[in-house]
Amino acid sequence: MPGKPLLAAELLICGADEAGRGPIAGPVVAAAVILDPNNPIEGIGDSKKLSEKKRDKLSIEIKEKAYCWAIAQCDPEEIDELNILHASMLAMKRAIEALPVTPTKALIDGNRVPRLSMPAEAIVQGDAREACIGAASILAKVERDRQMLAWHDTYPHYNFAQHKAYPTPAHLAALREHGVSPIHRKSFRPVRERLDESE
Repeated sequence: MPGKPLLAAELLICGADEAGRGPIAGPVVAAAVILDPNNPIEGIGDSKKLSEKKRDKLSIEIKEKAYCWAIAQCDPEEIDELNILHASMLAMKRAIEALPVTPTKALIDGNRVPRLSMPAEAIVQGDAREACIGAASILAKVERDRQMLAWHDTYPHYNFAQHKAYPTPAHLAALREHGVSPIHRKSFRPVRERLDESE
């Protein structure tokens, strides 16, 4: 932001997306991005269709070239309290509100929008259709993966580095063997069932 020329109000459109609705542990992470039309970024798209190496490279470029960006999250406790849909909406709301500039409009990936102070539009498959949403998708995914690698160091027996806490057969087997960690989402069925077994 510092030193960047002011953008016209009609260009202050942010994209927002989240990563981590499907995993059974860890946070849901959201990002909001306002791109700079004078500083285009090649190759932005749906983060799930990009290689990890490409995502990491683009994440650095987005942070350098975007007009502004912000990342926020909801932790497992909030997910369990609110449910994953509401937690995803709250994480995106937090990311948008954390932007140093208030956008004139927010474009949200999916079919729902969080409650915001500015107009918002939901766009299904928006990460592939709108560059600002695609950029947010990349930042959210890279940040969540980074956090899961850190959690892998704390709880190596779950192998979060490999599956990022998605309910793969290996993760479910580790859950059965080692029980529930403090970062597992207790409201998600595989975790809830494991808790019921241990009571």
